Amino acid sequence: MDQGAFTADGCPVEVYRLLPPGDEPGIVHAAVPEGASILELGSGVGRVTHALLELGHPVVAVDDSPEMLAHVRTESMCSKIEDLRLGRVFDVVLLGSHLVNTAADADREAFLTTARAHVAPGGRVLVEWHPPEWFDSVRDGRGGRLGEVDVRLDEIVRDGDLLSAVVRYSAGEHWWNQPFTCRRLGLSALHAALAGAGLAFERWCADDRTWFSAIPA
Repeated sequence: MDQGAFTADGCPVEVYRLLPPGDEPGIVHAAVPEGASILELGSGVGRVTHALLELGHPVVAVDDSPEMLAHVRTESMCSKIEDLRLGRVFDVVLLGSHLVNTAADADREAFLTTARAHVAPGGRVLVEWHPPEWFDSVRDGRGGRLGEVDVRLDEIVRDGDLLSAVVRYSAGEHWWNQPFTCRRLGLSALHAALAGAGLAFERWCADDRTWFSAIPA
């Protein structure tokens, strides 16, 4: 079976083309002013990007995968997040996909520093994360159906604050596996990471505390 293109970090492009936008665009839209300009870091194929455009937000999409960006229908930039310096600022910088839970502390610092460098005075950074309770409760076999894609988490291994697993996707006769490793952050560690990048926690943006906003310190 042809699984299509994969990004350098193992993301199956075809899966992300099939996944629906979910709740993310609504959460972002409710947390920011009408028509706010958005820089989306790690946009992928534009799953969230295109929904935000429909909600009236001008969006610049950033991803380091040209295969992903080939499907984005707005201004885009192919770049690693840590290397990005556009010389422009935005009302909102979006750091989704639980990127703040990256296993490497240096990567987390770099992602947040890039976000801070591109947020306008009076603007905010919106961040999606795995809260500590997710790390405590997640188990093999957890998943569900997203649009036409079945998603299941398997092979979970815990090592201190690190959690490794494989996401298994299937749609019809097609299937894909995506391994990942992420790091548990407590609130004190999260606040310290934000402060190190010149940001300060503002508020929770979702009832389940999976999204929050930060502002320039």
